[in-house]
Amino acid sequence: MSTVYYNEIDPYCAAWLQNLMDAGQIPCGVIDTRSIEDVRPDELAGFVQCHFFAGIAGWPLALALAGWPSDRPVWTGSCPCQPFSAAGKGAGFADERHLWPAWQHLINQCRPAVVFGEQSAKALEWLRLVASDLEGMGYAVGCRPIEAACVGAKHKRDRIWFVADAERDKQSWEEPRIGPAGRVGRFEQSVPWDTDWKSALRSIRAMGYGIARCVGGTDAARNAIVPQVAQAFIESYAESRGLTGSL
Repeated sequence: MSTVYYNEIDPYCAAWLQNLMDAGQIPCGVIDTRSIEDVRPDELAGFVQCHFFAGIAGWPLALALAGWPSDRPVWTGSCPCQPFSAAGKGAGFADERHLWPAWQHLINQCRPAVVFGEQSAKALEWLRLVASDLEGMGYAVGCRPIEAACVGAKHKRDRIWFVADAERDKQSWEEPRIGPAGRVGRFEQSVPWDTDWKSALRSIRAMGYGIARCVGGTDAARNAIVPQVAQAFIESYAESRGLTGSL
């Protein structure tokens, strides 16, 4: 039985995931193309790692870069940012793409040991809701805002990264030490940060290291995380939990 589960509703991204599996770039597993709202908790039994809103496998790559063992339980997910980001319509919690309640239900029923996620830095109200819900389920929650520029990318891609830990009563760890010589900061931008998305996409040659350079104009590019930023966050969490030696 496969121990890795991928949930991705977009057919293009699902095909991309399959191609990555076939090439041995990500762990082989089950790709479920249904909406997360149709997934039942009992269907996730037996899976060690689950990746929701899997996109083009940014989170699995980040885990691999961080040295996270394939047999260490973890869930990841990047809920759609369009309801809350400047690129969306600003419908917020009323947007049908606000799918945190569906993911929350699965987390509450399955009780994964560790959950990693991220969201647009504009979605502070969303983050407050998510943190409150997770803490209400008994998780310790920690978060950090980290820009893609902090790992040397030539674009901002400002995101808030969070982790929920079922085994820790109080979460506290130092700011991630990322970037050249431990520097956390911004780097020279090849495209102004206030450039509209379509223009920026034509100019940015790569969304982030480890992701295909020719990203086109697809939602796969829009929704992709920069794996090296997630890697830095995962490593910071692992260090705080004393897991570094086992990664």
